[in-house]
Amino acid sequence: MAWYLYRLGRWSFRRRGIVVSFWIGLMVLMGVGAGTLSGQTSDKFTIPGVESIDAFDLIKERTPDAAPDGATARIVFQAPEGEQVTSAKYQAAIDESLASIDSPNVLAPLDASALTTSEDGRTGFATVSYAKQSIELTDADRTALEESPEAAEAAGLTVAVGGDALQEIPAQGATELIGLGVAVLVLMITFGSMLLAGMPLLTAIVGVGIGVAGIQIMTGFIDLGSSTPTLALMLGLAVGIDYALFIASRYRHEVHLGRARDEAAGRAVGTAGSAVVFAGLTVIIALTGLSIVNIDFLTQMGLAAAATVAVAVLIALTLLPALLGFVGDRKGWKVPFVKAPDPEDPTVKNTVGRRWADFVTKHRVTTLVAGLVVAGVVAIPVASMQLALPDDGTAPDGTGPRVAYDLIAEDFGAGTNGPLLVVVDTKNADDPAGAVASVVEKIESVKKDVAAVVSPVPAADATPEDVTAFDDQLADAQLATITVVPKSGPSDADTQALVDDLRDAAATADGGATVYVTGQTAVGVDISEQLAKAFPKYLLVVVGLAFILLMVVFRSVLVPLKAVAGFLLSVGVSLGATVAVFQWGWFADLIGIDKSGPVLFLLPLLLTGILFGLAMDYEVFLVSRMREEFVHGRGAQESVVYGFQYGARVVTAAAVIMIGVFGSFALGDEVVIKSIGFGLAVGVLADAFLVRMMIVPAFMAILGAKMWWMPAWLDRIVPNLDIEGESLAAHDRDRERELKEPVPVG
Repeated sequence: MAWYLYRLGRWSFRRRGIVVSFWIGLMVLMGVGAGTLSGQTSDKFTIPGVESIDAFDLIKERTPDAAPDGATARIVFQAPEGEQVTSAKYQAAIDESLASIDSPNVLAPLDASALTTSEDGRTGFATVSYAKQSIELTDADRTALEESPEAAEAAGLTVAVGGDALQEIPAQGATELIGLGVAVLVLMITFGSMLLAGMPLLTAIVGVGIGVAGIQIMTGFIDLGSSTPTLALMLGLAVGIDYALFIASRYRHEVHLGRARDEAAGRAVGTAGSAVVFAGLTVIIALTGLSIVNIDFLTQMGLAAAATVAVAVLIALTLLPALLGFVGDRKGWKVPFVKAPDPEDPTVKNTVGRRWADFVTKHRVTTLVAGLVVAGVVAIPVASMQLALPDDGTAPDGTGPRVAYDLIAEDFGAGTNGPLLVVVDTKNADDPAGAVASVVEKIESVKKDVAAVVSPVPAADATPEDVTAFDDQLADAQLATITVVPKSGPSDADTQALVDDLRDAAATADGGATVYVTGQTAVGVDISEQLAKAFPKYLLVVVGLAFILLMVVFRSVLVPLKAVAGFLLSVGVSLGATVAVFQWGWFADLIGIDKSGPVLFLLPLLLTGILFGLAMDYEVFLVSRMREEFVHGRGAQESVVYGFQYGARVVTAAAVIMIGVFGSFALGDEVVIKSIGFGLAVGVLADAFLVRMMIVPAFMAILGAKMWWMPAWLDRIVPNLDIEGESLAAHDRDRERELKEPVPVG
């Protein structure tokens, strides 16, 4: 493999005009396609066999005009102290505010009579229901909603607007530039040249541009989630810079050895490029493996990000050597006061990486135990992790959604922000009205954490008209809905437990009706359970494939086992830190979290998938260098030291860049992206510096040559992919032999 990549790198260097023209042309073409073919993103998703989502589908089937999973907005009005929103002087203003929200996407126009008021009459709220999900609402819808408080505020009321109707497509903000700034700084320190430092950054931007443009084009043909482009941008930028950095660093070393620049480019791609290919493959396997979970938005995110990573690999192997060809012998704007020695220069022996490797191998047992203890302590919070959908309760202080959420919780109870909906399907019931009454009775018997039950069954003193209307509804729609208001908030553990209690109680109802418990809280509970069920299968498939790949790469059984164990430590640290900050509230102010709460429901699986790929990146980058030294004749422990010395500088730079990129996303405002960025930044920090640079070399030093053991029968059937560049060394020997042979005379 090294030989083919060598030829690709040298060809790209020599035919740099063709290569650069191809990638620029492709980027322009994709950009034009994105501008003309793109559509809107959508946060709709389906999960087969999930009760809460099946209930939504049933309601839409039986009552086509309903939109149970459509966007909602809550307009909260609060009168000054000692006054009431129901007073005549405020009613006209509230009417005007609510009437201004009317649009084709609003299911029913509202007025002051729709207001739900608190016991003291000071606070009231109205719920606006839309026929479409929030991401599909028009700018006019959002503008009308945002401007609706004007009339009521002019009358002296305090007004706040909450709900998911105000959610928009996550936009990239200025905080992402911090990650680029960190990358530029690290690259300048690594290479000591602004020109060389710009190469990895430029190739990464081209790769991300092509990848994200491709995703935008796909939105015109299929439904893609709003977070899909952001995840692709985050990962594509991070791995794109890292992959190019790894190859560029090896190129500089080959030039330092005195090789011709086209030869140096070929060898850099043939050796470091081999590691990049397999590092990229592990990331792609981890991301595409998300499709195993069978949740469409996760599948979309995984496949889109995997495609962007694949583009990053191809660009690092072709566009980077082409750009290096244009640079030629030019040093290019040397960075003042920065020394960037080649870590593989034999005259440079006392490097930081060498000193650290000597220390770790000398104190290998102590270092290993210390690393395991640190990882174990940081991972402790995982045991108390709670999962839930994000809600307005975690919005920044002072924003409209947060103010609305807090006012409703204070005056109506926290559970009013997330009521549960019990759907009774009476299609197969002999006595539909009796079946609904039986379900209501069972629901009302659940006392724990229930603040109120709103029953559709007419009361004993109901008018004949109300009874007739109820019977007609059952006859037409063949279903009834019961609203249950919890005492606790939507993301509280008690509310999640209530979902199970309601289902257990409804299952014992008489009458032959089918009962579903739904609502956004129930959806979050069901998805969390679905993810928990799929998680072992996901790990088995992804880790199994990666284990086989690493076994082929390193021709060892213990190296892949050690890599997987180290990855589990990194995931534990990442999730532990995420729980401590987002759920427990430790140091939350530092990244702009005003209120702690449960962890985003999809975070554990998403972090596991992405971190697995990134962890294998550092494993391949670092250990492949150790493997190269071992194959070329050094002793086992000596190979660990030299491989670490040669690879630590570039791996450190790559990790710092990734931490900067992911950390910049953690400083944004969107809670989903914030939590993903934070978890990835901590995970990379743990994997690169705690696991790969502390635990791994200590463990490898303890095992010595046994680390590279493989059974003889397995060694015979496993293909030799030659990522160490042995074929290149053989090519050199053959060429030297040809030069030494005498030329025949006559």
